Amino acid sequence: MIPLVVPPSPDIPRAGSPPPLRPPAGVLLPGPLPPLPAPLPRLPAVRPPRPHLWLVETDTHRDSVFRYASLVLDAAELTRSEEFRRPIDRATYLCAHVGLRRLLGAHLGIAPRSVPMGRAPCPCCGEPHGRPVLPDGRLHFSLSHCEGLSLIALAAVPVGVDIEREPPPHTVTEAAEVLHPAEAAELAALPPGRRPAAFARIWTRKEAYLKGLGVGLGADPSADYVGSGPLPTGPPGWLLSDVTVPPGHHAAVALRG
Repeated sequence: MIPLVVPPSPDIPRAGSPPPLRPPAGVLLPGPLPPLPAPLPRLPAVRPPRPHLWLVETDTHRDSVFRYASLVLDAAELTRSEEFRRPIDRATYLCAHVGLRRLLGAHLGIAPRSVPMGRAPCPCCGEPHGRPVLPDGRLHFSLSHCEGLSLIALAAVPVGVDIEREPPPHTVTEAAEVLHPAEAAELAALPPGRRPAAFARIWTRKEAYLKGLGVGLGADPSADYVGSGPLPTGPPGWLLSDVTVPPGHHAAVALRG
């Protein structure tokens, strides 16, 4: 399948507008999720091959999330949030999971706290610790967060997303050995100043794909080639796209074709 290149939109959507729907290739622009208690915009149906992408900024949602988290999240999520030592990490986790439940609840027509979440069988061992799923499989989703930002994807087929801060140069040097040999060679051929951005492109694409599979970093990240250049290379049966996020960060989405 030849990917369709989708350039970044020059217009940043206003809060409350639905996320742009485009085929998953090239670069996609997520919509900003409005904070509680503002209602979500009218959500279009999720149909292939167009994932819905939403960006959640912790600073925008922090105050409202602390007020409403106990009404939206289940007991396990609330307990997990207390395990974070740094306040920013706890706030980001809460914002991400409240946002995800709001979106899933809106699509399913039920209260966010009532959304039933489970785990798909692991493709490697068959145990129930694969990617997060809804029991009936009507809607697929993926969630990723780093300090201060979260990215949510909803799709009609298995999907994975990843968002990361651009790493410092020493991290790139240390982590290059876990990449596909061709990706490591591409990094080595770049000037040192361009390697962190290229590494972040590779890593977010790779992790989005592995999350879509349901194996995450339990699989060997060097096994599949996704590329470091402007256009990602999707493994067989998958479509990869970069996602436009604030400067200093990189993100990608993987969709089963």
